[in-house]
Amino acid sequence: MTGGTHQHRGDELCETGLSLYARALREGHVTNDQVSTAPCLIDLGFLHPAIDDLNRLEPVAPAVALQRLLRSSDDRIADERRRGQRLAEAFEPLMRLGTRDVTSGDTPTLRILSSKRRTGQAIEEAMAEGTEELLAIQPHDAHVAKRPDILEGAMKRDQDFLQRGARIRALYQHTIRHAPYTRARYEQLTGDVEARTLDEVTERLIVIDRTVAFIPASADRSLALEVRHPALIAYFVNTFDRLWRLATPMHPQAVHQPTLNGITPRQRAIAALLIDGHTDSVVADRLGMNVRTARVHIAKLAATLGSESRAQLGYLIGQSGILDREG
Repeated sequence: MTGGTHQHRGDELCETGLSLYARALREGHVTNDQVSTAPCLIDLGFLHPAIDDLNRLEPVAPAVALQRLLRSSDDRIADERRRGQRLAEAFEPLMRLGTRDVTSGDTPTLRILSSKRRTGQAIEEAMAEGTEELLAIQPHDAHVAKRPDILEGAMKRDQDFLQRGARIRALYQHTIRHAPYTRARYEQLTGDVEARTLDEVTERLIVIDRTVAFIPASADRSLALEVRHPALIAYFVNTFDRLWRLATPMHPQAVHQPTLNGITPRQRAIAALLIDGHTDSVVADRLGMNVRTARVHIAKLAATLGSESRAQLGYLIGQSGILDREG
């Protein structure tokens, strides 16, 4: 193989191989060097060495080649059927065990999803069946922000949901209001979609049609909990609605919080956390920013209030009254 780019299933014919096979049919042969770009022709038996010149490869008739491919396809289908039968036989006794305490056909109200991939699949399946509304709380995730494949997949999933006449409401942190991927997302989505932001949000939450919800089940979000219990769903929806009323509109029409006495809304949020004694790293984590950015805002806050030390900053925040104002 040349360049290491010849990759496909062993029983398929790639475009390079098809082109080279057509050339062999036109000219009556090809050379070993030419076939190095498409070794599948040898593997599938479409070419064979000439009796009088082993470097000369001659093609079999197209009808013979087609029959070989079809036979390979039939064999693969038969293998899949046998595999399905083996799985059915293996699970048959397990299904009897699993239904001793559960009524047949009932959906479990709580289910652990064992990986991020499985969680994504479960969300996609639920949204594919959804027709009414998606509620989402999305904390900042730097890893996801750097993965265009994940963002594009979410875009397609959301657009399909909207096209069925459903509605999307999403809550984010203020720090993502001007992120490029956020602007692109809402510029491209068409339909009944709204987004608002808060200084802080809860952990990730997705509620679909008020019948199923997804929340993290581990600190690193590698595990998730699928919830279908009506009481828990109602609690999640109530929590979302209360946060929604407190949030600042971002899309379709952005509303900006005012600056009061030179103190920005973000600096007020930082001030509230500093008063509670949180470190710079905790402040950054809760507000969805990196530590360096948090320290820049803390320095600006200190300069505005005239503080010369961290201890004095806490005192001046309390004396300034900035946390008593609604912003």
